[in-house]
Amino acid sequence: MAADPLSRDAFAAALRALAPRYWDRHPFHRRLHAGACTPGEIRSWVANRWYYQTILARKNAAIVANCPLPEVRRRWLERVTFHDGPHDGEGGLADWLALADAVGLDRAALLDERHVTRGTRFAVDGYLHFCQSRPWTEAAAAALTELFSPQLMAARVTAWQQHYDWIKPDGYAYFQHRIPVVRADAQYTLDLVLTQCRTAGEQQAAIAALTFKTEVLGAILDAVDYQKGVP
Repeated sequence: MAADPLSRDAFAAALRALAPRYWDRHPFHRRLHAGACTPGEIRSWVANRWYYQTILARKNAAIVANCPLPEVRRRWLERVTFHDGPHDGEGGLADWLALADAVGLDRAALLDERHVTRGTRFAVDGYLHFCQSRPWTEAAAAALTELFSPQLMAARVTAWQQHYDWIKPDGYAYFQHRIPVVRADAQYTLDLVLTQCRTAGEQQAAIAALTFKTEVLGAILDAVDYQKGVP
C-alpha cells in the first residue's frame, strides 16, 4: 500500500528540520565566525567557494532546461543572471572576485583553481551532475539550503568586520547583494517545491535532495579544514 503524502505544513516542517545539517554548524565555520581562522584559511575558503560559485549559473540553467513550466523557467532564469551578471564585470561571480581581491588571493591562482581541493571538486561536480540529471523538482529542492543562508551571510559580514579588519570593505559586496535576493528566492522555492511535489515519493525525493545538498556543503568545508590554508 502506497504511503500517504505529507500535508503541506508537515512537508515544509520536514524540509526545515534539515537546518541542523547546514554547514553553519561545521567546526570550520564556527572558527571562521569566531575570528579564529588565519588569513590563509580564509583565503582557502574563498578559493574553494569560488569553484562552487562557478557552477551555480550552470546548475540553475539545468533546472531551466529540465523544467516544462514556462512560468517557472522565467522566474528561475533570474538566478542565472544573478551569478553571471547582465554584463561582464557584473553579478555574483564578479562580486566574488572582489572578495578574493579583498582577502589577498592572487587573481591568477584563483582563476586557474590551483587551490581547489579534490574534495571540493568532487562534491561540487557531483552537485552539478545531480541538478543536470535528476528531475527538476529535486534540483529545485536541493537549492533550499537558501532557507538557512540569509541569516548566516548577515552574521558572516558582522563577524568578519569584527574579527578580520584586514579584509578590504569592498569585499563584502557579494553578501550585501545576495542577502535580499536569497530571502525572496527561498520563499519562492519553498512554495514551488511544496506545490509541485504532491506524492509521498516526490516529497521524500525532495527531502533526500536537500539532505544531499547539505552533504555537498559539508564536504567542501571538510576539504577546506583539511587544507589548513593557502598562501
